[in-house]
Amino acid sequence: MKTAIFASLIATAAAFAPSKVAQTSSALSASLDALPGALAPAGVFDPLGLAEKATDATLARYREAELAHGRVAMLAVIGFLVGEKVEGSSFLFDAQISGPAITHITQVPDGFWPVIIAFVGAYEAQRAETGWVDPADCPVDQPGMLKSDYAPGDLKFDPFGLMPEDAEEFEIMQTKELQNGRLAMLAAAGFLAQEAVDGKGIIEHLTASA
Repeated sequence: MKTAIFASLIATAAAFAPSKVAQTSSALSASLDALPGALAPAGVFDPLGLAEKATDATLARYREAELAHGRVAMLAVIGFLVGEKVEGSSFLFDAQISGPAITHITQVPDGFWPVIIAFVGAYEAQRAETGWVDPADCPVDQPGMLKSDYAPGDLKFDPFGLMPEDAEEFEIMQTKELQNGRLAMLAAAGFLAQEAVDGKGIIEHLTASA
């Protein structure tokens, strides 16, 4: 149900806070093969050579975008499955929401959106203030610069204390997050395409194939 969209909108809040062992943007391009997320045998998968051509600042923005999209996708995938599984439940929007997850957005009551928009807007404004250089201080030819002491994805959100203290263990966790995020981006795209093609929910497909 609408859980899918809600999950997507608040996804960036689900990040770990790498501040204790933070990696500055200048360190990102020290060795592309040593970057978190680069695994043998593929190493850095960059067929268009975008990373090799990127400056430190650009590479940091790429990693920030990848982490944000991966986190959105991971929660969106969960939202698809959970939303369709609990559709029709009386405790959610008076059981008004039904059908494939891609149709839920049009079924949610109007009052739901102002709350979500206000929450996401306030959070994103705080995130931008934390990680991005003030536009007034950016060179004309370098818009959207990240702060030099800001580690991509560092949202300082770790309520359960899951972030490892050891730098090596933290790098392993970073790689796991990136790999799961990449898989989730493909899965979310697949879910969207499948439901758009035949109008059937993912849970319905999984049940039928079983």
